[in-house]
Amino acid sequence: MTGVPRPSLTYRTEDGLRLGALLWRFGPGWRMISSAMLGGGIGPREWVLNAQVAAGYSRMDPVEHMEALGPGGPGVGMMTAALVERYAVAADGGAEVVATVGLGVPTWAAAPEGVPDPGLPAAPESGREAAGPAASGSAREVVGAGDAGVGEAGVREAGVREAGVREAGVCETGGRVPRPGTINILVAVPVAFSDPALVNAVMTVTEAKTQALLEAGFPCTGTASDAVCVAVREDGPAEAFGGPRSVWGARIARAVHRAVLDGAGDWRTRRAGTTARFRDL
Repeated sequence: MTGVPRPSLTYRTEDGLRLGALLWRFGPGWRMISSAMLGGGIGPREWVLNAQVAAGYSRMDPVEHMEALGPGGPGVGMMTAALVERYAVAADGGAEVVATVGLGVPTWAAAPEGVPDPGLPAAPESGREAAGPAASGSAREVVGAGDAGVGEAGVREAGVREAGVREAGVCETGGRVPRPGTINILVAVPVAFSDPALVNAVMTVTEAKTQALLEAGFPCTGTASDAVCVAVREDGPAEAFGGPRSVWGARIARAVHRAVLDGAGDWRTRRAGTTARFRDL
């Protein structure tokens, strides 16, 4: 195997909700770096789990929770309030990326101390220009020319269910409803990386993600709960660099950018649809 294995999609019921989970079984021979609570850091890993959890998740045992949902053995477990079945995929020169995108609470990394991150307004506002936290004190949604369509990255189709309405953060009154939103990104490349190159690759993923969000019209650097996992082969000559101008770093950057751009566009389209339905009630 040289890239991301095909994920299995399963569902479970928690807190009265039907929640999905994606599981990639890489098997032996892979090394990963991740920011996830389960399997985070650098080391040999054999699987990656991306599990949807209820909005307002408040369990105090997230590691044990992810372990219970995983297949056992060394692996990575990530959580999100986004609909995992609507994952976006992209590839570039052998680098493969899968992203699940939820933007209910977009954030700026450097925000004023003590100012909570608001949920997005219930309806998109056309013609807004991007502005940083210093200008507004909060993240604001921008729509219009920056909207991203669902394109070659192949956003997986699934119906918008009740959980999707909760994830979108809309309500009948049209007010702000803070909801968790997470962008989880899985990257796989068919070559080995040194430890410094792995750290550099995580930086590259984050930079490409932010570029995509800004181009999609979301003035933010991501969300406060984003997670990333980069999988590389254990054997073979190790790449020394993972920055955006290295061979593999550039491929990772382009694939991440494409997947997040398409995922953000899909999230916006679904959110606008659920908001319109609520207003028709």
